[in-house]
Amino acid sequence: FWGDMAGHWGINRTMGQIHALLYATAEPLDTDTIMARLQVSRGNANMNLRALVDWRLVDKVNRPGSRKDFYVAETDVWKICATVIEERKRREIKPVQVAVADTLNTLHADGPLTTEAAQTLDTRLHNLADLLRVFDAITDALLPFVQAKNEKKLQRLATFAHRLNGSGANGNGTRGNAG
Repeated sequence: FWGDMAGHWGINRTMGQIHALLYATAEPLDTDTIMARLQVSRGNANMNLRALVDWRLVDKVNRPGSRKDFYVAETDVWKICATVIEERKRREIKPVQVAVADTLNTLHADGPLTTEAAQTLDTRLHNLADLLRVFDAITDALLPFVQAKNEKKLQRLATFAHRLNGSGANGNGTRGNAG
């Protein structure tokens, strides 16, 4: 399940499976154990362990008396969530913002847009840039609450958003004051 869910969080299935195994295991595991338990190749295990370390979801640790690398998962779910938000923003939102800005600069490099096609593209790119700014602002606004593990304020924000949307639900499927 964790492997399937990982795809929705922006990481691949094997990364999710490795993280789930490490998350569920009290002791650090080496690559051979991970390969055996998940039935994945050494190359696949190594590539995904490096990616998990890069994402700051897994740490490489040493064990006295062993020359092998061992791995442990971050187990604080709030920190995991904050890290995934930060990494997706850095890896997905920011590069698209840069690409859209570069494309707009290129589009306008020769002066005013004279064709209907160029004007249409300009409008669409500005709409995309606006949407990305909103996503960026939302993550910037929510991330401190996730990092502070402030469930109560996040629940209140969810209730507020539901009310703005007209649903009246407080974020947990019931009506009422969330605090």
